[in-house]
Amino acid sequence: MITTNNKQRTIAKEVILKGVGLHTGENVTMKFVPAPENHGYKFKRVDLEGEPIIEADANYVVNTQRGTNLEKHGVKIQTSEHVLAALVGMEIDNILIELDAPEPPIMDGSSKYFVEALEIVGAVDQEADRQEYVVKDVISYKDDSTGSEITVIPSDTYQVTTMVDFGTKVLGTQNATLERLSDFKTEIADARTFSFLHELEALLEHGLIKGGDLNNAIVYVDKEISAETMKKLEKAFDKEKLSVKPNGILDNLTLHQPNEAARHKLLDVVGDLALAGTRIRGKVIANKPGHFVNTQFAKKLSKIIKTEKRNNVPLVDLHQPPLMDVTQIMDMLPHRPPFLLVDKILELSETHVIGMKNVTMNEPFFVGHFPGAPVMPGVLQLEAMAQTGGILVLSTVPDPENYLTYLLKIDNVRYKQQVVPGDTLIFKLDLMSPIRRGICQMHAKAYANGKLVSEAEIMAQIAKVKGD
Repeated sequence: MITTNNKQRTIAKEVILKGVGLHTGENVTMKFVPAPENHGYKFKRVDLEGEPIIEADANYVVNTQRGTNLEKHGVKIQTSEHVLAALVGMEIDNILIELDAPEPPIMDGSSKYFVEALEIVGAVDQEADRQEYVVKDVISYKDDSTGSEITVIPSDTYQVTTMVDFGTKVLGTQNATLERLSDFKTEIADARTFSFLHELEALLEHGLIKGGDLNNAIVYVDKEISAETMKKLEKAFDKEKLSVKPNGILDNLTLHQPNEAARHKLLDVVGDLALAGTRIRGKVIANKPGHFVNTQFAKKLSKIIKTEKRNNVPLVDLHQPPLMDVTQIMDMLPHRPPFLLVDKILELSETHVIGMKNVTMNEPFFVGHFPGAPVMPGVLQLEAMAQTGGILVLSTVPDPENYLTYLLKIDNVRYKQQVVPGDTLIFKLDLMSPIRRGICQMHAKAYANGKLVSEAEIMAQIAKVKGD
């Protein structure tokens, strides 16, 4: 997780769109409403008693048949992905989506009209910094029954590539790539939803796509159409005459791009992964994506992100020269080996400090703790954090060498993981309140191997050495 220099954004004012739901066929009014910082994406059903709210959260996905459908306490939102894709593509962080029906309007089956509406009202920066999940390791999810697989790998920016193989002559294999999120509007947003004729027949029989017409769904004809089937389609779409174009598409739609189907699959991936709840800095590679595999991957990402947020591991480059090395630390602290437990100071500001210690088998405390199974004592982890905090409080005086730091109180101590030889401990201490009269209260955390190993609330005071 990283807090970027970019600010969170919402929209400048409300904007309304009207249409029908693709599967419900219901008329719907949707309103985009500005939202406060750290609000994220939320849907609000204004047609129901109490106007319940459903967060755009992968854990609320209950069905992925022909769309990504959410449900919370019996309240449903259907086909959420096209709206969410537009919000991600336009880099909106906080917004409330009000609906007077269970499904957003399908419009033309793409995200185009949502993007245009967001552009009309414009975006405004907010005070809070935008957070991103920075991908450091390869993460993947595979559906063995279909062969669908999504992987995300490290990258400096958010990128998405989709590779689809429909196994039909009319469509075949297609690829699409979004190299920059800023290209979403021009490259991806107008890619419309699509269906194959054999799927369409089944959907009509089950009473779905009631709001579908030939202006919001591309229909690929992958089989011979009987006269009886053609009449059913003409009735369903309220058309006097339907025909199949030479490129295998039903009626009069013209493709925006030869790989429009793959681009729409990419659009779906962007929308579905928004359900992870945090922006992603990494490259997503989706092979034969679909709403099920997309949302399962979003759930996996969400769990990983929540764990990392809870641990809040500092991002530091151990290969860069430190702010203070051990010699400079000894110029400020009175501690000396073997009781000096901080090797480097990596960051230092008015409100926080980050230090580190390499734990080796040569530590004198390993002789007796424990022979045969060496573990760094928890009290020494606390002492190391307190020494690191001493750097923070001593940095507030012009002559730190003339001061000593005294520990006053330790509260809420928790040990999470063992620390053993070979571990690199990272200490991060943040002020809990401003330093007053040399008294400093800090929230201290120690990390190793990307996990929180111990934490505590530490209060210390600096006092001038007598005689100076």
